[in-house]
Amino acid sequence: MYKPIDKLQHSFLDFNQPMGLHMNPDNRWVRLADRIPWDEFEVKYAKLFPSDTGNVAKPLRMAL
Repeated sequence: MYKPIDKLQHSFLDFNQPMGLHMNPDNRWVRLADRIPWDEFEVKYAKLFPSDTGNVAKPLRMAL
């Protein structure tokens, strides 16, 4: 069973960190995450868990 997560965080730049810290948009991991079509991969990932029973699968970003 897979339940998609809410799309509340649209990008890493919207991510609020404690003490007012900000993510650097030039960071290689932030740039890479922005280039990945997460919605397309999430649709394919969800198809791997067709059952409505059992434990809920981990979110796609955590599984990768």
